Order: sequence, then structure tokens, then C-alpha cells
Amino acid sequence: MKVKYATIIVADMDESVAFYTGVMGFRVDSRFDPLPGVAIALLRGEGEAMVELIENADYETGLYSVGMEVGDLAATVRDLKAKGAEITMDPVPTLVGSLAFMRDPNGATIALIEHS
Repeated sequence: MKVKYATIIVADMDESVAFYTGVMGFRVDSRFDPLPGVAIALLRGEGEAMVELIENADYETGLYSVGMEVGDLAATVRDLKAKGAEITMDPVPTLVGSLAFMRDPNGATIALIEHS
């Protein structure tokens, strides 16, 4: 498993992108508008991990999750369940592969993603 991204729910996408690019030195990797009222921007800094900004009024702003990339999501989820991990969402297909969520002992959300 490797850290792939940190997801932050934002109130204003343009303001947030301007902050992360102008102040923090990130660059926009890609932007999507997958649904009405939902905007996603992936930002690159140094290294491989990215910051994912999501504007969606249905979610509270702030740090949402840390994303971990895995090679085989179904096998990873089976292994984590066998080890007693709390899986909060079993794998579902996404636009880029498949996704599951788990929670660490402190309540932090970890997104597990397999890219196709």
C-alpha cells in the first residue's frame, strides 16, 4: 500500500485551487465535474502523493480521508477484514477503478483505491 492522496472537502473550489497553487506551490493535475454541484481537482506537489479537493455541499468541509493505492482491492479488503479492520464501505466501482473505505482506531477515514 502506498499513500496516493489526501482528500479535502472545500467550500469554494476556485479559491482553494488558487491557494494550493499560488501559496503552496502545487500544480493542477486534472479537474472534473462528475455530477451537478460536485467538482474535483487533483493537485500535484513534490513526490507521488496528491491533494484531492472536492467541492460538494453535501459534505462538511475539512480533511475527509487519506487515500491508499492497492494492487488488488478485493484481496486487500479480505485481508484487512481477517485482521479485524473496520471496513466502512465494501469495494464499489468508480470512474478510475474501484474504491473501499475503512476506519483506523482513531476514527480517521482511509480510502483504499485500485486504479484500472
